[in-house]
Amino acid sequence: MLKKINSNFVMKVLLIIYAVIILTGILFAIIGHLRLDINFRGGARIAYSYEEPKNNDGKTIELKQSDFESAVKETLGKIDFTVSQNEGFNGGSKTYVISISGENTIENKTQEGLETNLQEKFPDNNISLAESNSVSPSVAGGFLVKSLVAVVITAVLVVIYVGIRFKRIGGVSAAITALCALVLDLLVTFSVCAIFRLQIDSNYIAVVLTILGYSLNDTIVVYDRVRETKKYYPQLTLDENMNRSIGGVMTRNIVTSVTTIVAVMTIIIVAEIYGLTSLRTFGIPMAFGLVSGCFSSMFIAGPLWVCWKNIIGTKKKA
Repeated sequence: MLKKINSNFVMKVLLIIYAVIILTGILFAIIGHLRLDINFRGGARIAYSYEEPKNNDGKTIELKQSDFESAVKETLGKIDFTVSQNEGFNGGSKTYVISISGENTIENKTQEGLETNLQEKFPDNNISLAESNSVSPSVAGGFLVKSLVAVVITAVLVVIYVGIRFKRIGGVSAAITALCALVLDLLVTFSVCAIFRLQIDSNYIAVVLTILGYSLNDTIVVYDRVRETKKYYPQLTLDENMNRSIGGVMTRNIVTSVTTIVAVMTIIIVAEIYGLTSLRTFGIPMAFGLVSGCFSSMFIAGPLWVCWKNIIGTKKKA
């Protein structure tokens, strides 16, 4: 079975799949489906808690999101805003969050008028202000830059670590191809956020750093097996070594990733059932990132490294 694995062919197929996902994500981002949290773009966030009691007939007095948005629009007018819904685990604590982008902030007087209008429109739902905060665009820009710097520093440390650890099999080439796989993983998580219209917030940065760790760990496992196979089977070519090494670790990597994905899927299910937006923006890109990291570490980083070494070897012979 190990000899039947053609890592080079699988890499070509995966690169096509990656290209489709990433290009689709970029297209969605360009046409306006990319949503940035106010911490990254500036703006204001106002949260209103509400209840859905039952009337005398035993029917629940619902507060539909469309009705809530219409009431908000009456007060805010032309100000651009979005509304998301959060629900507590016990079903009693529910919140509508109003996000206002960029320079569009509202004064205290307007905010008080908004709360009064909502309470008059929905007197049975006991609406009250739960949270209110705003971030200036300049502060948001600084936070975004710091987040990107943290990701870049992590990537650089990854290259240095892999380069030092795998000097015997060409540390620099191994590090760069591992970084290429990591970049693909991050582009996949970005594309998923754009396609599913998920808000890019601090959760996304946490996802990025987590995926870097998971994907790098799987890549190191592959490189370790390549180094071990080279030691015990020196007669094998680079392609044969890589195919054998991937076959030896594939089951282990997939099982480990599936175990983690099951836990993440639980988070997604809970988020969908209870309307927990914060968990949704973490769980969905994390799930896709884990799948991407599992396959890129085996069929992108490894085969790319083989291609690199073969090209260098051919040039040296020439």
